[in-house]
Amino acid sequence: MTSAAGSELSFLDPAILARIGSLELIARTIVEGFLVGLHRSPFQGFSVEFSEYRQYLPGDDPATIDWKLFARSDRYCVKKFEEETNLNCHLLLDVSASMGYGSHSVAKLQYGAFLTASLAYLMHRQRDGVGLTLFDDRVVESVPTGTRAAHLRALLATLSHAVAGERSDVAMPLNQLAAGMTRRGLVVLVSDLLDDPTRIIDGLKHLRFRGSEVLVFHTLDPFELTFPFEHAARFEDLETAADVLVVPTEVREHYLEQIQALVERYRRELRLAGIDYHLANTSAPLDTALAAYLATRGRRW
Repeated sequence: MTSAAGSELSFLDPAILARIGSLELIARTIVEGFLVGLHRSPFQGFSVEFSEYRQYLPGDDPATIDWKLFARSDRYCVKKFEEETNLNCHLLLDVSASMGYGSHSVAKLQYGAFLTASLAYLMHRQRDGVGLTLFDDRVVESVPTGTRAAHLRALLATLSHAVAGERSDVAMPLNQLAAGMTRRGLVVLVSDLLDDPTRIIDGLKHLRFRGSEVLVFHTLDPFELTFPFEHAARFEDLETAADVLVVPTEVREHYLEQIQALVERYRRELRLAGIDYHLANTSAPLDTALAAYLATRGRRW
């Protein structure tokens, strides 16, 4: 999905946002700017008002169609009742050591925190319950689901103190959350997914099997996607401290094949499982990530 307002949303550049001190202010800046962009886009009236409307589906009573909204957006939408709008959402942010990598001004963890905070702010506006889990190879911090303004501030405060931790075990919190779920909801995972892909995919499927909608933001640095290094250098594994001397010209082709294969595996297998997958390049503005969330929300509910 393309940016809703093009160059008007350039201030959503993560490098610019990193200069703002308060995570709550960053989240508000991202979300409010994004919604303004939607108002000026062809999607006006649909995603912005998704707290009160959902897309018309076969079998719905045509009398529930909002024709004024149709006139503005050229989309058939029906009014949602209050009980349809409230949802339990849980945000999972990977804070393992590999998330601390950054080739430019914004590391993966910082980008992930911006994205997670923005989603929490947007969900709170939607009057949905929002919870948060920070994890590496264990649950580092957890904030239960809540809807009050004070709860959102507490969640953002927890998020603002996130630091890169130890090794990854992405499957662990997925299975733990799935085992404790008592009602369907939305689970959003923000992670570089640099762990055993089979276990991660199985964990995400576990959540899906339990009735939750699942959205994955595969968060990678542009250098991880392009491997632009030219000179021999020593590369260190942030999670094991192991290092190896690498001549980039000798390994680039193989590396790019492997990372592309990994991305395609996640995209293919998650799609087949009914799980939404979005590749989040940390050099890209955050509006595309928010658009992916709204597309998931608008399509599923």
